[in-house]
Amino acid sequence: MYVRRLALQEFRSWAEVDIALEPGRTVFVAPNGYGKTNLLEALWYSSTLSSHRVATDAPLVRSGTPRAVVSTIVVNDGRELAVDIEITPGKANKARLNRSPVRAARQVLGVLRAVLCAPEDLSLVRGEPSERRRYLDDVATLRRPTVAAVRADYDRVVRQRTALLKTAAGQRGRADPGLLESLSVWDTHLAAHGARLLAARLAIVGELRAEVEKAYQLLAPASRPADISYRGSVDISDTNVECLEATLMDALTRRRDAELERGVCLVGPHRDDVELRLGDQPAKGFASQGESWSLALALRLAAYELLRSDGTDPVLLLDDVFAELDTTRRRALADIAASAEQVLATAAVTDDIPVDWDARRVVIGMCEGDGGAASRVEP
Repeated sequence: MYVRRLALQEFRSWAEVDIALEPGRTVFVAPNGYGKTNLLEALWYSSTLSSHRVATDAPLVRSGTPRAVVSTIVVNDGRELAVDIEITPGKANKARLNRSPVRAARQVLGVLRAVLCAPEDLSLVRGEPSERRRYLDDVATLRRPTVAAVRADYDRVVRQRTALLKTAAGQRGRADPGLLESLSVWDTHLAAHGARLLAARLAIVGELRAEVEKAYQLLAPASRPADISYRGSVDISDTNVECLEATLMDALTRRRDAELERGVCLVGPHRDDVELRLGDQPAKGFASQGESWSLALALRLAAYELLRSDGTDPVLLLDDVFAELDTTRRRALADIAASAEQVLATAAVTDDIPVDWDARRVVIGMCEGDGGAASRVEP
């Protein structure tokens, strides 16, 4: 799989850009602030419908404009698919597949399968549980695009149920029977959708474990072995969806009083975490800077190998990661990327590019336009 064309309109710093891409390795070279990361962010958005840098869509649209458009042409086994995504803050995104509108933007998920490695990935090791949950959900969705609908349904249920709990908490223990009856209905929905999401996450963790250990060993051969496991908010003794649903329902029943008192949803996959360990210690709080960065990179490379095992190489996106690595780790990453069908990377200076790495270099410069300075691509 590779991206043959990337075109942007009003995305981040780019008023307009249209780039022809090729299989193999391409490096976008430019000082910080010239918009090279925005190109990879746009590709990641086309793959996942989310940004690796911000939680909302508003910052993706160039200042002073109402919407942005990300367009890609993806080639997979000789077949071309065109995807256009229109991003309008505050509204549902619109998408087209081969120029035809689709009912929901998430229907284009799976066309472009990509793995992005970026400096922000340190949050996978050192950040909040939400970062690790999103990592799992993104990988699960890339493998099985139907997981996107499960995530959307579950998030909707959590929002509705949380609103009811806040209302009940405001009534200071005198919640009316109608509200409690509605809450019981939403309990059923949360258990049903939560069980499906939980099952998808558990399956992915099981498949990632060996790949994470292997990738980390390649990047940091002298370090302790790495491991990944899932830590749920409920007891997970059986990964069958029906059993998980029953477990969630039981937990919701037992914690109902605490939820009504606090006005928050205390049960469900949104309360879970992914535990990362190096040797017999948790990585968070115990791993060094080098170990943390290597582990974060190992998580991404493990996802890459897992997606690759499905029979199609995903596009590998490397956002300024070589600058974060020492010589040994840089060489290891370059070796891992050597067999990828397409690698798109960024670098602030050419010295950050691995020596003897055969790559097409695309320089991003600055030009003066009607609206002031803007970026331009110089093949």
